[in-house]
Amino acid sequence: MEPLTIIFVGPQGSGKGTQIEKLDALLRTKYPTRQTVDFQTGRRFRALALRGEGYTEKMLAPTLDTGTLQPLFLSVLLWADAMSEHLDDQRHALIDGFPRTVAEATVLESAFAFYNRKKVIVINLNTPEEVVRGRMIVRSRKDDTLESIEARLKWYREETISVLAYYKARASTQVIDIDGTRSIDEVHAEILLALNIV
Repeated sequence: MEPLTIIFVGPQGSGKGTQIEKLDALLRTKYPTRQTVDFQTGRRFRALALRGEGYTEKMLAPTLDTGTLQPLFLSVLLWADAMSEHLDDQRHALIDGFPRTVAEATVLESAFAFYNRKKVIVINLNTPEEVVRGRMIVRSRKDDTLESIEARLKWYREETISVLAYYKARASTQVIDIDGTRSIDEVHAEILLALNIV
């Protein structure tokens, strides 16, 4: 089995992080000799801000709870650093939080080429705004204010949805649409079926 390269796409609240954790755990159990690396940019932004060591962290921290789209250079810096440290020709790669824009997707292309990741799978957790809006309000995370939720949904509509069109036009990418309104276990089962992992 070739190492998987899977990008999870969907608005915040669609369950990307949860599904990555479940798929990660299953892959580690099913293929114990092959490691899995998950790249979750949001988590890396929060970890950077918590360091609080310099001017970058000082500038970043106040924006994390506002739904602001972080600058391209910083997003690329974080995931590129993680890839250079952890990715090789054997490990599965599970990606969440980027690319958020077509500009980021084009930069990511250079990483895929460098790591010889020709086949890419995009799992699109197709979840209506009213559903994710309700989920984010219920989960009561610090950054889930009404203003930040609307800001994140707005930039998802205006920026990230176009990333799906970008990948659908990419010859060696498989885009899998998954109904994100279903239960966690149902979504997980549908992902495994689509990936032919039994």
